[in-house]
Amino acid sequence: MSKTLLYGATKIDETNGAYSPIESLAAFQWKCHVFILFADRDNARVARQDNQLLADRNALDERDMVVLKVSGGKVRALFGAADALDGEMIRHLDAPETGEFAAFLVGKDGTVKLKVSEPIISGELFAIIDSMPMRAAETLKSDK
Repeated sequence: MSKTLLYGATKIDETNGAYSPIESLAAFQWKCHVFILFADRDNARVARQDNQLLADRNALDERDMVVLKVSGGKVRALFGAADALDGEMIRHLDAPETGEFAAFLVGKDGTVKLKVSEPIISGELFAIIDSMPMRAAETLKSDK
């Protein structure tokens, strides 16, 4: 599995364009984690990823997640509320070639935290989110 984790123990170079907020997702910034799936309509890997994520809606909701699917320049929400998103703008995320699969996790700060070229196990995705400082702070607040 090809996976690029852009979040980690190393300092992020915020001048690098890969880490700059994605304008078309500005409505989600500081509110939601956004998981974006790119694939053609009949891609079995997207169906597998959809099923894995949607099987645990409570975990998605607990982590303030929105799951979007981009196909043919159109964006639709699989989980969470998403209005008037521009599929072409989101495609600037280095979308895969036709017939390929890619998924991106965008943090609440609006920057890309993870890029995968194969479906990711929900538990692994949730662990990545849970390791983020903002998520850790939210968990501490809810424990009080």
